[in-house]
Amino acid sequence: MQSYQTSFPEEKEYIRSFLELLTSNDAFHRTYLPGHITGSAWIINADKTKVLLVHHAKLNKWLQPGGHADGDDNVLRVAEEETGLKQLTVIGEQIYDLDIHLIPTRKDFPQHFHYDIRFLVQADEKERIVVSEESHDVKWIPLLSLETYNSEPSIIRMKQKLL
Repeated sequence: MQSYQTSFPEEKEYIRSFLELLTSNDAFHRTYLPGHITGSAWIINADKTKVLLVHHAKLNKWLQPGGHADGDDNVLRVAEEETGLKQLTVIGEQIYDLDIHLIPTRKDFPQHFHYDIRFLVQADEKERIVVSEESHDVKWIPLLSLETYNSEPSIIRMKQKLL
């Protein structure tokens, strides 16, 4: 984490917050508050024209696949579980992106932050996709149409890094 470099000002601020969080032994547990580590994957096709997004059931929006670490400090492994894809190729072992975002209160858990560590991953868009119980849908989105699915700054930042 300390060696992660970025030209995006918001990410430079996130690095300090991540390093503070990582001083806790519980940072990788979903019950740790006010926030905890999550992992996700920015999955692209071979020609880098599409990204695989899931329509998250609880948040009701299109996002990159990912989830809670549940005590596993290998968040790269966590980031590969949500789509059913078996032929995933991590492009470099380094972090692709960092984000800290607020998760709203649910009936069983208070509002909290996800400290998301994101990796760049490539997959074959012809491989069969599985929609998990945590999603309404999973599909390949053309990068040129990304903003019609999700125009949040952290999503657009990952697109910009790819271009």
